[in-house]
Amino acid sequence: MLYFAYGSNMDPRQIRRRCPSSRFEGVALLPDHELAFTLRSRRRRCGVANVIPKMDDSVMGVLYRINRTHDWKVLDLAEGFRFDRKRANRYTKNLCSVQKLQGYPTQVRAFIYIGVIEKSPPPPSRAYLNQMIAGVDLWGFPESYKQSLERLIGNHI
Repeated sequence: MLYFAYGSNMDPRQIRRRCPSSRFEGVALLPDHELAFTLRSRRRRCGVANVIPKMDDSVMGVLYRINRTHDWKVLDLAEGFRFDRKRANRYTKNLCSVQKLQGYPTQVRAFIYIGVIEKSPPPPSRAYLNQMIAGVDLWGFPESYKQSLERLIGNHI
């Protein structure tokens, strides 16, 4: 099963700790969405990434293949999601269509965690953004994407 990561799970060290079976499949785009920081992480004490609908925009992320059920359970727990809970989940888990930047097929379905928008979340921390940038650097995102994250560091921190 495929997973589309757009926040700190783009960092290969974090995803490997959470999901040892994960394998990099490529860089992909989630169409008609934008990256936003609409959630508060109690553990990190900062704002964390989310995607929100926005026509004619897209969010870049990492596509991983995760095959072990246990790894999905660990990831669900880390993201604050439980199937048996209708309320109090921090994220919903959905299947979405993403566009791979390389390889075939180009259009694939992947699981994604979409956060419940909170009122007045804090900005992301430098450490959190640097973790996202670590994945951006490793996986070869366009320089413009990295620069947009670096601008956030300058604007908020």
